[in-house]
Amino acid sequence: MPLPPAPSRRAALLAPEAFEVTARPRVSPTSANEPVAAPVRATTPSARAGRKTGNAAPLAPIALVATPLVPAESLARTPELAASPAARATGARKARTTTAATTPSAAAPAPAPRGKKAASQGPTKLFVLDTNVLLHDPTSLFRFEEHDIFLPMIVLEELDGHKKGMTEVARNGRQASRTLDALAAAQGADMAKGLKLDSTGQRAAGGHLFFQTVPLDYSLPTSLPPGKADNQILGVVEALRKLHAPREVVLVSKDINMRVKARALGLNAEDYQNDKTLEDGDLLYAGVLALPPDFWAKSGKNVESWQSGAHTYYRIGGPIVPQLMINQFVYFEAPGEPSLFARVSEIREKTAVLQTLKDYGSAKNAVWGVTTRNREQNYAMNLLMDPEIDFVTLTGTAGTGKTLLALAAGLTQVLDDRRYTEIIMTRATVSVGEDIGFLPGTEEEKMGPWMGALDDNLEFLAKGDGGNAGEWGRAATNELIRSRIKIKSMNFMRGRTFLNKYVIIDEAQNLTPKQMKTLITRAGPGTKIICMGNLAQIDTPYLTEGSSGLTYAVDRFKGWPHSGHITLARGERSRLADFASEVL
Repeated sequence: MPLPPAPSRRAALLAPEAFEVTARPRVSPTSANEPVAAPVRATTPSARAGRKTGNAAPLAPIALVATPLVPAESLARTPELAASPAARATGARKARTTTAATTPSAAAPAPAPRGKKAASQGPTKLFVLDTNVLLHDPTSLFRFEEHDIFLPMIVLEELDGHKKGMTEVARNGRQASRTLDALAAAQGADMAKGLKLDSTGQRAAGGHLFFQTVPLDYSLPTSLPPGKADNQILGVVEALRKLHAPREVVLVSKDINMRVKARALGLNAEDYQNDKTLEDGDLLYAGVLALPPDFWAKSGKNVESWQSGAHTYYRIGGPIVPQLMINQFVYFEAPGEPSLFARVSEIREKTAVLQTLKDYGSAKNAVWGVTTRNREQNYAMNLLMDPEIDFVTLTGTAGTGKTLLALAAGLTQVLDDRRYTEIIMTRATVSVGEDIGFLPGTEEEKMGPWMGALDDNLEFLAKGDGGNAGEWGRAATNELIRSRIKIKSMNFMRGRTFLNKYVIIDEAQNLTPKQMKTLITRAGPGTKIICMGNLAQIDTPYLTEGSSGLTYAVDRFKGWPHSGHITLARGERSRLADFASEVL
């Protein structure tokens, strides 16, 4: 069906020749029967580049009758929507999207490091947010910097339907609604011209928020039922693309199928990736650095060393220093050369101080009867036994000894050293398979089935410590151990403060960054927190290696003088478990 005649003012404003576009011009169909060319993406590098996505050709031509987003009179006085990209490019700030909603092309420059502005590569865009983005991150409205945001009416309706309940989704829905209300109630807010996203103090957001204030007519393929919310959002994106051409309109959704359908219709669609701490799990801070083979040859003459107590210290310099972080472990192993296993204890401009480690692999330094079996386990035990380290994160595959090392260090410091009053252990109650329903009993009894790892490790530790004490002695030891270990549920952690406690958070890879923050901020004076997890075993829906709370904690705490991290590399459970971790 041919398009209706547009008002002359808007036709002049939306004419393709009135714009100066950095990307190649779009090919406009001359008739409804001609194929629609896939829109050309502007090459705007993102500070966190997402995956490369393409726009497939539409399945069938889409007839569209679109009404204006705002009245024609408002368009004349709305520079955010009516001004040409040339004017926008000169008047707007430099373009960059922190949501990684745009992937740079192969010819685009490398993305700027986090926290630095990237150079402008094109006009600002209009992002249409799906409901699941707001429910996933209620602050997502402020993550698009100078770009504009559009919310279809069906998104507001779905947001209203998710506001009831005590779940994380319901809380995010209520927070998003409060944010929208604050933006609408800000002084000078005009919904017709768009709400300024920085009006509530979010200075990083320089764009405008637009609501669907008038109906938009669109026509979708008959295979997409018009009553479904996802299809209504797709129709709105299609209408906006035609109404504001050649400005780029991008759908942002966490729903994979939604993005696939959008690309099949020739629409730009991206995942929301601002919540990801890292784009690639391989880039996660490992806590260990191997010194170069020529380290002693180049730095041996300038190394200053001294003895203090049981430790030897080395002050080094050279190009290796900028790569080091506080509490990072370094090692040097080469045939015919003296080996070095140390931890970075101080960094001053061009020099760093390395402190040698205590060897917990020796039987005389056993911790609750446990000796370390490899280099990474020894690093972990040095962190766990150091009273100056308040926060320890341990990652690694199954069978690397994370829980055993943490429990052994905790029992020694609670029962022998009296450094902490008790051990508090908790974990994310996310099941691998289907839920078995409600569990009876008290809080600890309900958490019992989730604490199988605790029972297995305590059985091993009790055998190692009991010696030949006999049945009565082992029973007394088990009773003493369990009297100092409290099992708590994370559901009741809000508002609590732990004083002089040794807190173990198991299966931390299933926590969101918000949950991780809630748990860590429970720490009072004299408390030590150990977070453990395997990023390859995430059972929480919508969490990935890059957005897990464990990844978030490792990335944020690296370099802090009172925290440490180690990635345990080698499994010590059994040869069967080690081989299964490699091949399955």
